[in-house]
Amino acid sequence: MTTFALIVAAGSGTRAGGALPKQFAPVAGRPMLSWSHAALAAYPGIDDVLVAIAPGAADQTRAILPGAKLVEGGATRRLSVAAGIEAAAARGATRILIHDAARPFLPAAVVDRVLAALDTHEGATPALPVADTLARGDALLAETVDRAGLHRIQTPQGFRLDALLAAHRTWTGPDEPTDDAQMVRALGGRVALVQGDPMLEKVTHPADFAAADAQVARETRSASGYDVHRLEAGEELWLGGVLIPHDKGLSGHSDADVALHALTDALLGTIAAGDIGTHFPPSDPQWKGAASDRFLRHAADLIEARGGRIGFVDLTIICEAPKIGPHREAIRARIGEILGLSADRISIKATTTERLGFTGRGEGIAAQAVATVTLPGTPA
Repeated sequence: MTTFALIVAAGSGTRAGGALPKQFAPVAGRPMLSWSHAALAAYPGIDDVLVAIAPGAADQTRAILPGAKLVEGGATRRLSVAAGIEAAAARGATRILIHDAARPFLPAAVVDRVLAALDTHEGATPALPVADTLARGDALLAETVDRAGLHRIQTPQGFRLDALLAAHRTWTGPDEPTDDAQMVRALGGRVALVQGDPMLEKVTHPADFAAADAQVARETRSASGYDVHRLEAGEELWLGGVLIPHDKGLSGHSDADVALHALTDALLGTIAAGDIGTHFPPSDPQWKGAASDRFLRHAADLIEARGGRIGFVDLTIICEAPKIGPHREAIRARIGEILGLSADRISIKATTTERLGFTGRGEGIAAQAVATVTLPGTPA
């Protein structure tokens, strides 16, 4: 059998309250839609993944899912699913999973159970038993409702494609269905209930985003950076993004800001992205005299693109002169501006080598840096 997955991502997400439709809003550092698409695309038993999108959303979707196979949806969820399953049928699918983009974290074990149930049923849906006490009422509590046999329905719901096509093509109900399982059941199909997972909670309201973020494990990484530049007469002295008056300046292909270079290497190290020379080779003339804040911001952008957050940076400048103390707060403020960090997340220190070595002789300045970042892992 050929198994497709269809992610329904054509809604406006107005209840989420953000500027973006919620399927594009960030969850744990990544657009929500990218989580479930990655999980389904990586599942070995799924042959292809389609995404049902709103009209006009193709460019926005491809920006986060390059190469994704898109199907233009309709004005309702039912119409979007209908368009998707017709496209899957045309591509030779015989089974299909229907998944809501608003459920970003998709355990493979749930997919296992849904697909296994299709061996003996026309459809299958993950579900969780209702554990809370249920009651009717408005402003006042009325009678309780027996919760025996009640379940919360989740996705992905799986179907034999012929059964789901028939349900959609013949649907005449006066109300719009909220899921596909009830459509197949209304046509006489058997829909199995399989064990769901709390990870599949739906992201609907603004508070749900924080809850979803909390479900993702975060990995903490630290890395160090080190750099040295020669002091020469006639050069400007840039340290930590601040121009410091001195009789000599640092020599290098760029502005030779040894402090920002060390910090850039530390940040690049946290994501194993090489060093500053990998991204800005000194042999490239476009970087001659370049301001080093560009290098530092580039490293921060790479971390942000991975869904990471910079937690703390620690910088030590090693020189006999000039004295760093009078410029410490200006350097801290400039680094905070470049990285978007508050002052309490930036440590600036200075030391000498007691007149030993090249820094002690005033021939150059060295800098050491350590950066700590957190990166999203996998759903906990």
